[in-house]
Amino acid sequence: MKKMIAIVVSLLFVLSVAGLSFAAEQKAAPAAPAEKKAAAPAETKKEAAPAKAEKKAPAKVKQVTGEVIAVDAKAKTLTVKGKKGDMAFSVEEKAAAKLADVKMGDKATVKYKEMDGKNVASSVTAKKAEKKEAAPAKKEAAPMKADEKKPAAPAKPAEKK
Repeated sequence: MKKMIAIVVSLLFVLSVAGLSFAAEQKAAPAAPAEKKAAAPAETKKEAAPAKAEKKAPAKVKQVTGEVIAVDAKAKTLTVKGKKGDMAFSVEEKAAAKLADVKMGDKATVKYKEMDGKNVASSVTAKKAEKKEAAPAKKEAAPMKADEKKPAAPAKPAEKK
């Protein structure tokens, strides 16, 4: 009896997976005939207009703030270490002029769009890195004056009984 139930359950599982794969193929199939119609000369203009509208949908502008790890003004690239890790950007012409002022270690805010799998920066704002203060100089022992008391000797540990 247990074997029979296991066989029925496994068959139902296999059929459900197969049904999902056929449903996915049917959704993809209507797109192919639309592309064939676009190839026909009479309908090219009608079908091409919606396709261009889909491709030129405005990309969402994103922003990241972090420390500049690498800058290459000639290649117009910038790498910033943000909260989610290192991100590399190619910089647009408008923002490329500011790359000369950006140095490694600066804190930068980059506004970018993701185009064709690449991060393209449209705006780069950098703040100069704060210089870390040098370690304070060691205080030299000043000579003691006659009226100053000597520091007390450290206390002796208690004796064990």
